[in-house]
Amino acid sequence: MISLKVCEDREKWDTFVHDNDGHPLQLWGWGEVKAAHGWRVLRLQARDLEGQVIGGAQILIKPLPWPLRALAYIPRGPVGQGEQVPAMLDAFGNYVRSQAGAVALKIEPDWYEMPENMGAAWRSTSDTILIPRTLILDLARSEDKLMSVMAKKTRQYIRKSTKEEGLEVRQLRGGEELDAVLEVYRLTAERAGFAIHDDDYYRDIYNKMGEASPVFAAFYDGQPVAFLWLAISAQTAFELYGGMNDQGQALRANYALKWYAICKMREWGIERYDMNGLLSDGISIFKQSFADHEDMLVGTYDRPLSPLYQIWTKILPFGKKLVRAVKR
Repeated sequence: MISLKVCEDREKWDTFVHDNDGHPLQLWGWGEVKAAHGWRVLRLQARDLEGQVIGGAQILIKPLPWPLRALAYIPRGPVGQGEQVPAMLDAFGNYVRSQAGAVALKIEPDWYEMPENMGAAWRSTSDTILIPRTLILDLARSEDKLMSVMAKKTRQYIRKSTKEEGLEVRQLRGGEELDAVLEVYRLTAERAGFAIHDDDYYRDIYNKMGEASPVFAAFYDGQPVAFLWLAISAQTAFELYGGMNDQGQALRANYALKWYAICKMREWGIERYDMNGLLSDGISIFKQSFADHEDMLVGTYDRPLSPLYQIWTKILPFGKKLVRAVKR
């Protein structure tokens, strides 16, 4: 017996997320970014029979071609844990089916395991948006302990690049510096061969998320040569984007930069630093050099809400292409 209420107050919603150790992708600002780029956003709080809030979720609704209508998606949510979470998620599914005509509710929780009583309706799927294999640093550890588990060369490169004359690592100070960082990102994408959004998308993140999405950069002779973009909540720092130009690569500025960001998150009282996905590529090898472990989250689960779910998963290939496009 779960009741749902739409939250329309940014301050109340973000306070709820922070107070319940929610992920930064559940913050109001992230929903505002997605709403400006083709999504509809629902922010639902769940209450028990006594009227106590037991959890909630920022749900993103993506319109789909007829007859599918829509896909509902909870990135790194829901917020809240406990034995009533499965019932809460079922209530969310019923809501988005009736209010948005969703063909399915897709969730990618910030959990290491699913509750035992989730029920048979939920299906594990390989159509992931956020990669479950990742690396999460425990920032309750001291800086010495964090550094002790790094690869030896990583420690050496951090010390060397930190002392590089003319290299300054700090947070961005405004829009002009953001434009220069986006140029570095374009160069990175061209070199590595991956697609990125247009500049307005990243400017929206910077403006709509504000302090919840700091951008750090390594500057050489006053120009950014590497950057690291985060989303943060009270408990978790989550890497969104990063890049480096040729000069930054020569200076190994990414080592000093990542270590600076890690230390800054510790200083700000954040407990977890999530490097947002590991693949079999050079970027992941770089990430792995900062720790002696990996983390595996539960992955992606779908709750089918329509007989058309089978069309979504098997018959129409554009469906899976759309999910992959969302990853960018």
